[in-house]
Amino acid sequence: MSDQTPLGFRYAAVYAGIRKVKKDDVALIVSDVPANMAAVFTKNLVVAAPVTLARKNLAASRGQLQAILVNAGNANCATRTGDRIAMETTRAAAKALGIKPTQVLPASTGVIGVEMPGQLLVNAMPRLVSSLDGSNFDKAASAILTTDLVAKTAHLEVKGARLSGMTKGSGMIQPNMATTLGFVMTDAVVSASTLKIALKNAIQRTYNRISVDGDTSTNDVVAVLANGASGVKLSAKVFEKALTEVLESLARQIVKDGEGAKKLVTIDVEGAASEAAAARIARSIANSPLVKTAIAGSDPNWGRVLAAAGYSGVAFEPKNADIDMQGLAVCRKGLATDFSEDALKKKLNGAEVHIRFVLRGKGRGRARFWTCDLTEDYIKINASYRT
Repeated sequence: MSDQTPLGFRYAAVYAGIRKVKKDDVALIVSDVPANMAAVFTKNLVVAAPVTLARKNLAASRGQLQAILVNAGNANCATRTGDRIAMETTRAAAKALGIKPTQVLPASTGVIGVEMPGQLLVNAMPRLVSSLDGSNFDKAASAILTTDLVAKTAHLEVKGARLSGMTKGSGMIQPNMATTLGFVMTDAVVSASTLKIALKNAIQRTYNRISVDGDTSTNDVVAVLANGASGVKLSAKVFEKALTEVLESLARQIVKDGEGAKKLVTIDVEGAASEAAAARIARSIANSPLVKTAIAGSDPNWGRVLAAAGYSGVAFEPKNADIDMQGLAVCRKGLATDFSEDALKKKLNGAEVHIRFVLRGKGRGRARFWTCDLTEDYIKINASYRT
């Protein structure tokens, strides 16, 4: 067991043959005892079979689950056999672990609309279960990746309790509950109700505040397992803060590793009528192809930021808008300032970019959002994703 990961969890990963490239493509996360689980799922109307089954299992077990089964390389979505494959693979995992099928949360990621070779996963189950070990956290975190260039993990210890998270995501990233796959394990003693509320609140300020390309996946799920193995009981406030910190780290890593991305962009909006209004403005700026390509080219075109805010659907007076880029005041009261474009262009060459959009007035709504630049490489990756 790693000295960073929570007590009472084991992990495994193997190559089942689902991917074309010979690389681990199935991961298993197991709690030694039934654990409280809370999860959020995609709001896309097109839903993958494992998401449908995961929701059913979460309800049937009353939030007491013990394992998470994840495969990469195939989304098991929009296929003729999807529901059957999801059920068969979940049952195979449950049988091998000696637990109920409803105590297994299935998750898949990969190409949509291609039949899932479920028997490959079933055949790999003995190897998967026999290799379960507390030290395999990083191995499992790598197995769930698709177009990601790096694994994404986060660890935190609070008052003797540990939280460890892993996630995947690089493209098809648009926050609308959670985005992509994310799993957090903790050995803290956390009630089911506290877990559910903490995840709901933490997601709003982390995974729901990132965007790579404006696309919402059919397979999104973020789940948190709390098995209480440490015996440390955290207050609801302390636990939610810790969970938010872990999820924010994972969310930022997703955006930083966005398909073809070279720059991480942080957008701060202040002075809106509400937090929701601020988030809507920030999301509009983050999703603007013109803003994202300008950042890719280090072009000091702040007017694109103002325009994106203007079509966000949030009513505001343009003459009350101030914009800073990389700490330079480029717009005041809706008009250009006398800033040095050459100086800003040099600052925009950095690996991280900061945009601050402020509305003058009495509004207290604020929101922080993360995105990335849009480069030619994004098109190259997605133009041949299936081939």
